[in-house]
Amino acid sequence: MKKIKIYLSALIAAGMMTTSCSDFLDRADTNGDYESNGFFSSENAIYDGAIGVYNMMYMNNVAGFYLVPTCVILDHMTPMLLERNENTTIGAGGTLNPDNETVLRIWSNCYIGIARANEVISGAEANAESMTEKSMQYLAEVRALRAYYYYLLTSIYGDVPFFHAPVPDDLYDTAFRTPREQILDYLIEDLNTCATALPWVREEVGRVNRGFAYGIVTRLGLLGGSLDIGGKGTEYYKAAATAAKKVIDEGGYKLTPTYGDLFNVTGQLKPEVRDEIFYELPYTGTATTVITHTVPYGQASRIQGQTSRHTSQMFADTYECTDGKRIDESPLYDNSHPQNNRDPRFAWNIWMDGDMSTVNNGRLTTQEISCYKDYVRLYDFATGQWSETPNIDKAGASASWASFCNAGVGLMNSKYCYETAENISASTVDIIVMRYPEILLSYAEAKIELGEIDNTVTDAINTVRRRVGMPDVGLDGCVTGETTTFSAQQKLRQRVRRERKVELMTEGLHLFDMHRWKTGAIENKYPSYGCPLIQYQYQAGNTYIEGGRRKKSLGLDPTDIPNFKTTPEEDLNDIPCYDAYKDKLKVRDLNRRWEPRFELWPIPQEELNRTKNITQNDGY
Repeated sequence: MKKIKIYLSALIAAGMMTTSCSDFLDRADTNGDYESNGFFSSENAIYDGAIGVYNMMYMNNVAGFYLVPTCVILDHMTPMLLERNENTTIGAGGTLNPDNETVLRIWSNCYIGIARANEVISGAEANAESMTEKSMQYLAEVRALRAYYYYLLTSIYGDVPFFHAPVPDDLYDTAFRTPREQILDYLIEDLNTCATALPWVREEVGRVNRGFAYGIVTRLGLLGGSLDIGGKGTEYYKAAATAAKKVIDEGGYKLTPTYGDLFNVTGQLKPEVRDEIFYELPYTGTATTVITHTVPYGQASRIQGQTSRHTSQMFADTYECTDGKRIDESPLYDNSHPQNNRDPRFAWNIWMDGDMSTVNNGRLTTQEISCYKDYVRLYDFATGQWSETPNIDKAGASASWASFCNAGVGLMNSKYCYETAENISASTVDIIVMRYPEILLSYAEAKIELGEIDNTVTDAINTVRRRVGMPDVGLDGCVTGETTTFSAQQKLRQRVRRERKVELMTEGLHLFDMHRWKTGAIENKYPSYGCPLIQYQYQAGNTYIEGGRRKKSLGLDPTDIPNFKTTPEEDLNDIPCYDAYKDKLKVRDLNRRWEPRFELWPIPQEELNRTKNITQNDGY
């Protein structure tokens, strides 16, 4: 066995790691070693080779996070979700540079996955004519995963070195950046060809299906269409719409009745949940194979978890009220109880002051969530007793600087946190990479951008909304009783973008959507505002008398509602402005900014040092 170099040099004569696993989840050897046999002549060998390609999908340890896969971290590179420290990777702080750990790790992990895929595909070519149907299926899985890795690379870095076969040593020094257009064209054709070898319904958890292959086509098509890559925007949008329509018409997929079942261990065991998921990262806590993560532990409160990652107010305020209208346009919105009368996905994805969270962190407990109280109530299911505990989450509490009220802005990301069956610090809930609602919304977006607006567009959007009881939108993009100054295309564009955020956040898509939609500047225009600060009102009228009696209040007036209409572009993309009452709110990321260079990440400096013909992206 030989140790593979990381970065692009992973592509040089890399043999494929094989395993002796008897279970698809048994993937203990993920250290990047390869065997040099380079030939896959049997069904079992190709199956084992595919496991090595799947292994790289976890991409753990990104940006110092342990046991948190990359697809969860990606949306924290946008203002919609926040890291514990003020976001210094992109936007706020702007330390997006060629030496950044995340920049390097994603690049290297993708190319290791590609190297493994190319070795399997190349090694099996000699037996193509005699290959079994199962072997063809496993090879199709490998080709789909290779396309996923290139999707990440082209979305994040732009033009990248492109290889679809193992790279001889003498070609490495001459590697160059291939235009995205060529990469997208090759991958779309390859995926449309290999997809038919995949089943619509998976046989094992943790393996891709035909819907996933076509789903990568939709992602590539939306990327090429949104950015008009090669001047072929219309062609790419059509490729995305065509692939998505195949999935909708032929796949037989449905949405599980309960949205929350998708994100906990018990719910994921239900057949209807598995039917919605195209691919997930599988985890297991069995005696023979232990693969766990800390996603829910890193999002729950300090009392029940660790609170490493947070929700932003911008994201929370994207959710409509139950009448289907945005909070600045709905009479149902109450800023003193903002979680009331909201899209039900708000409760499934966000916890805030006034909520109760039930979590298993070794003991099953229910916690009262408060940004302001010195003590909060805690119910212990083992004893059946309520008790009071010091509120280490409280804004300003010195005991927990990293709480959702201190490092965060008073909101928690509760997706994957509704867990009662197992300890959230060693979670085995599978992390979703792709599911059916993305296909529905991608189809709608592609058709909207093509100007081909018909009932299939609204049916796709409304299928996602109906699952949670939200009202239908019409061909004008409006719900009943809603008025707008937007054209039908603009209103539907707003609606589908909003749906992608509230349905799919934390699933690794918004970073790429932000780049595709060119919304980085407006999303990073303002600091991160959050929950109201405690304001002190003295009982001696309006005169502030030092030492006088006072009472606490949240300090918001009923009219303190964010302004989404600062500019037409901010209105279209649901970007709230809090300037009118910002002094009343928790704030962080005061140095947030956006630069045009952030549209692409830099090529890692260590890669530039190794490969003389690869050039850096502009501005780095």
